[in-house]
Amino acid sequence: MRQPTRVGRGKVTDHGSASERPGGMPEVRDRWILVAVAGALSFVAMLDMNIVNVALADISEGLETPAATAQWAILGYQLPVVALLLPVGRWLDTVGTRPALLSATAGFALCSALAAVSPSVSWLIAARIGQGACGAVLFVLMPVLAIRSVRPELRGRAMSVPATLGPLGAVTGPAVGGLLLDHLGWRWIFLVKIPFCLGAIVVARRAMPRDGRLRWPDRRSLADAVLLAAGVAVLLTALTLAAGASAWLPLALLAVPPLWWWLRGPGGRTVAGALRTTGLLRAHGAVLALALGFAAMRYVVALHLQRDEGVSATVTGLTVLAFPLGMGLAGPLGGRLADRYGARPVAVAGAALTAAGLLLLVLPGAGWSPPDVAWRLALAGLGMGLNGGPTQALVMGAAPPDRAATVGSTVQLARGLGFTLGPALATAAWGLTGPDGGAAGLALAATAACLAVPLLALPARGPGEPAGKSTDGSTGAASGASRSAPSSTPR
Repeated sequence: MRQPTRVGRGKVTDHGSASERPGGMPEVRDRWILVAVAGALSFVAMLDMNIVNVALADISEGLETPAATAQWAILGYQLPVVALLLPVGRWLDTVGTRPALLSATAGFALCSALAAVSPSVSWLIAARIGQGACGAVLFVLMPVLAIRSVRPELRGRAMSVPATLGPLGAVTGPAVGGLLLDHLGWRWIFLVKIPFCLGAIVVARRAMPRDGRLRWPDRRSLADAVLLAAGVAVLLTALTLAAGASAWLPLALLAVPPLWWWLRGPGGRTVAGALRTTGLLRAHGAVLALALGFAAMRYVVALHLQRDEGVSATVTGLTVLAFPLGMGLAGPLGGRLADRYGARPVAVAGAALTAAGLLLLVLPGAGWSPPDVAWRLALAGLGMGLNGGPTQALVMGAAPPDRAATVGSTVQLARGLGFTLGPALATAAWGLTGPDGGAAGLALAATAACLAVPLLALPARGPGEPAGKSTDGSTGAASGASRSAPSSTPR
């Protein structure tokens, strides 16, 4: 993905227009409408992660297929999303942002429509796999689009939009799916996202200048992508089986050879080089840890309230909504604070607040009435809202200009692995500890959130980075804009 380059006095080829500042520096026009597009598509792509869960029984009955087969309506989307993130990130660094966004959004909408009219389960699974492939492109593109649509000093606010709306899509998916299922039927679960996609296409076509063309990956890149996708898909399949099948560990070991060969190839070397350059491996670990804690908490709290406390499904749903409510309220504030004080301190404060909220759930004597749980979840949600945008700005602001999509894909992969590992590990902890399984699962979630605090607090320094150079999101984010433009040579 190429950076803005001069084409004439006072003009740049960017997502915004430019006027001449004193001293000859271009002044980029902020395009918040594109930030809104990034947020809306992040919400839609994450909504699809969970909206289908509540409809599996109806899909199984409507398409006359076993429940185990209908489960692939979920896995058919989730597996390609996570498995293709890294290959897609590397590919997106070599093509234009505008055609990639338009193609992926149109493909996502088309596959949603095909899923809605599925006459058989095989048709549905194929449509979901296509939707997942397009979703992988959207997941990688959205932070890149947001951070390149505004000036460096506004990146915290810009990144808070997709970083907040994405997880909100994940947590509201079951509620939205339930409403559609009760009133319109399971096919509308796939149709509801199409208007958002069409609106995003219209806005992007008008607001984004032409910045390149799509380029089909060469054979070596395709082979590299297949190798990685196979390894990640096998690993994720094993993790989803970890709670209920003893064969999950041998299956997970089968993922080692393809992942090892990928790491030794050009794709693995490119990703490893980008991460070494940014010096932000610890920030990626924090993203994974917080996603793991968030997913484990969401799984355990709902199950514990209904199974052990006898709370109704409706009250449980309203109680759990305290977390996304807190997150939604704090997200915009986190972006503003990051732009003023730097991304790192705000990200650390948010992670600490999330850890505090989860720790309060596992303290001895903690009440488990819905109000008691709700205010603790709201506290943790406030922390996640404060953390999301600043952490994303911290990582993307330190990314090399010619590797922005690659670094964006590694962050999304870390988050996706956390979302997958959280429920699997919480279920395993519940099974090992018996009657106290809920407390063990929540202790796991709180421990993961606590681990994120030092990972974010310790400053990162890439190889060769001079002492005193900051990557805290303030000077670090601005420095990303001042780096030299990358070569247009395909990688």
